[in-house]
Amino acid sequence: MRLLTILYAIVAATSLAAQPRVVSLDQCADQYVLALSPRVGIVGLSNRALNADSYLREAARGLPRGRADTETVLAKRPDVVVRWWGGEPRLLADLNRRDVRVVRLEDAEDFSGVRRNVRLVAAALMQVSAGERLIADMDRRLAASSGAWSGRGGLYLSSGGATAGRGTLIDAMMRAAGLTNLDTGIGFHTVSLEGLVAHPPSAVVRGFFDAPDAGAASWGVGRHPVLRRLIAGRTLVSVPGAILACPAWFAADGVELIAKAAQRKRESN
Repeated sequence: MRLLTILYAIVAATSLAAQPRVVSLDQCADQYVLALSPRVGIVGLSNRALNADSYLREAARGLPRGRADTETVLAKRPDVVVRWWGGEPRLLADLNRRDVRVVRLEDAEDFSGVRRNVRLVAAALMQVSAGERLIADMDRRLAASSGAWSGRGGLYLSSGGATAGRGTLIDAMMRAAGLTNLDTGIGFHTVSLEGLVAHPPSAVVRGFFDAPDAGAASWGVGRHPVLRRLIAGRTLVSVPGAILACPAWFAADGVELIAKAAQRKRESN
């Protein structure tokens, strides 16, 4: 019995030793690291890991956080560094010279891109099975929400006055729930207040309106009563900023919210 205990201890210690020491350089990278790395392997998160728009902020509590600068990151002796946009050029050059693996998330514009991101980080952290479970859960939820709105038109509107067309994840989210995006452009761009009032959309998907500064833009909802009334009467759902701030698997949460709004509408008719 004692020999078995010793053997188990050796196996456990070997497993811990093999686990990469990982640092994430920005809030989006934090989410991937928190979801895919064993807690013991996380030696550094960004200073934004506990922010209200950080999806896994509760999981980040108690873990070390710090600046994404050369001195702070190198002091943690990482084996793997995960980033979306974070990290100064000097830091990235120093990591390269030290042969530290840097995993860069892509700005995923659809769910195929999200799957690539998950698999990229999961492989670097030796957590391939965990990554596949995350993807399988996302795909299951997407399948359950598919076609909920049966092609109804809708416009995305952020609290800062931006909308989004093709080549954006929010467009993919709307389409996944069965909405037809009324914005026929490409990427993110600012919408005209006058245009919205003159030609109001039939339905609106709001984003980031839960942020403390929502409506702080020059024509923000909190400042313009006409726009506030227009949106209130046409809003299908308001998607929290924590779901939209990072191109990740939890975009499926937003798809579910949009789809459930369709179910509520059917039940109320």
